[in-house]
Amino acid sequence: MNKAFDATARGLRTFVSDVADGFFEITHNGFALVGLAIVFAALALVARPDLRKTGEEQLMGWLESRKPAPEATDLEPTAIVRTTAASPGDLPKQQAAVAYWLSKKYRVAAEPLSVLVAEAYHLGKRTKLDPTLILAIMAVESSFNPFAQSQVGAQGLMQVMTRVHGDKYESAGGTLTAFDPVTNMRVGVKVLQECIARAGSLEGGLRYYVGAANLDDDGGYAGKVLAEHERLVQVANGRNPPTMATPAAPVVRAQAQPIPVAVPPKPQQAAEPAADPQKVALLSGVS
Repeated sequence: MNKAFDATARGLRTFVSDVADGFFEITHNGFALVGLAIVFAALALVARPDLRKTGEEQLMGWLESRKPAPEATDLEPTAIVRTTAASPGDLPKQQAAVAYWLSKKYRVAAEPLSVLVAEAYHLGKRTKLDPTLILAIMAVESSFNPFAQSQVGAQGLMQVMTRVHGDKYESAGGTLTAFDPVTNMRVGVKVLQECIARAGSLEGGLRYYVGAANLDDDGGYAGKVLAEHERLVQVANGRNPPTMATPAAPVVRAQAQPIPVAVPPKPQQAAEPAADPQKVALLSGVS
């Protein structure tokens, strides 16, 4: 009986050993076949770019078909159309350098700045104005805040006096478009052109632009713009001037007053009533 059990046990061990050896042999050969198949497939894809492209398309289609559906939100799928932003990498090298430098100095994202820089270069080419001058005015006026507003009603990136130049916004849809960055730039450049033509010089035009044409002092406005313009020219030419630790504060426009024609009032005399805003705007050239 014991001999029978021993014989049976040996038979089972032999059977299990044979099955295991067979399994490992099949597995080894299977892996070898898989490896060979991968090598041949790789060689075929290298030799036949059309097959590689077809395979990539099928793989992407397979992955997209298994992609979970996006969660429902209140966001509109067309919101990208209204987004004023672009990749700085898509800009020419010179414009990208300007965008990155302004982004670092004024702590504004480079993507929306890329749109403004590209638009400034487009407007500069069309109007014969230096694009870095346009950008310098925006830097000094609003530090690239498209929603900025001064105490006297200058609005947007270039701080255009909307109530004075409202007609320039009509073709864009009205004065509310003063807060659209690109529209504000276009109107601001048009106002700047008029100011320079009226003054006959760039510096004089800047005095008109800030509303200081009839004042003894423009508060250093023209100097600030021209200094920032010079720094941006350096950046565009491949140099890297230092940036300030904090951005310059937006210009505070004072309500310009007409030049007096009478003897100034004595001390303690009551102040004269404020001038008519429309008359002030015409006399001072406030933008």
